[in-house]
Amino acid sequence: MSSIVGNTHVLRANLPGTREEDCYSWNYESIDEIKTELAAQEYLQSLIRRHRFDIDTLVEVPPGVESLAWLYEHMRQICVELGYYLSTLHGECTELGCSVMRASETTYYCAGHGRPRPCSAMGYSVHTLDYAVRQLGSAASFPDRRHVLDSEIKHFQSMARRLYRVFAHAYFHHREVFERQEATTGLYARFVRLARKYELTPESLIIVPELPTTI
Repeated sequence: MSSIVGNTHVLRANLPGTREEDCYSWNYESIDEIKTELAAQEYLQSLIRRHRFDIDTLVEVPPGVESLAWLYEHMRQICVELGYYLSTLHGECTELGCSVMRASETTYYCAGHGRPRPCSAMGYSVHTLDYAVRQLGSAASFPDRRHVLDSEIKHFQSMARRLYRVFAHAYFHHREVFERQEATTGLYARFVRLARKYELTPESLIIVPELPTTI
């Protein structure tokens, strides 16, 4: 992708042979610079690269973007990052050690089997993430990602409640992995801030003790 900034032609692309540490070496100062239908997604990803731990900046709705459309982009991005999160957790969270999904002492049934039934914690996490991704990509649930209706908030609430359990399981049963991931990504802090800002889950269900980044 390329654009004109002032009188300068700017190329924004990861060219073949680009080293990983040099990928995405461009930033957007304004969402208005992005002239594509995925402007909100590209702008959010740019913000995360620059301000990963500045949650206030990340959740602030940019000019020209609807509030629920911004939440939609955040939820899509959280699912992308949670996929990497689970790949890291996979070595610690085994079917033998975590044969059922628990957060603290509460056991959760998995809805990814037609009828809810017990499932390993990793199985539950993968099924839940798959459900969220399919929901976000469903034209029936979200016909227009740039104009999300108030009535569609129920979809966010359902997926947020289930996704929260993945973080809670990591915190209570794989604390070292949780803390290492949070120090690197700040993903849980971002997720909880959005859940509170948009009232996606009751406060009583937020059971991980407050972190400096989530207060």
